[in-house]
Amino acid sequence: MTNDFYERVYELVRQIPSGRVTTYGHIAEALGMRSSARMVGWALNAIALRDRQDIPAHRVVNRFGALSGRQHFETPYAMRERLEAEGVQFIGDEVDLSRHLWAP
Repeated sequence: MTNDFYERVYELVRQIPSGRVTTYGHIAEALGMRSSARMVGWALNAIALRDRQDIPAHRVVNRFGALSGRQHFETPYAMRERLEAEGVQFIGDEVDLSRHLWAP
């Protein structure tokens, strides 16, 4: 079941448009597992082990817009740099969700 769930997470993350973000909770809810936001995080953390560059994990943030997954990228700033390169704006250290939130 875990591998199937992970693949469903990856398929949904691939759909997030450039310049937009979604949350772990939005992904979990879209997959019919509303209380499984943490499992979404585990799935995205596993990407590094799989070396799958086709999954834009940098577009997934926590419910406040904070970059809680940034420690899993090559540098602590890579996630923010990728988002800014796509035009995503921040308010302090959090993504401006009022402008950039994509709900699947």
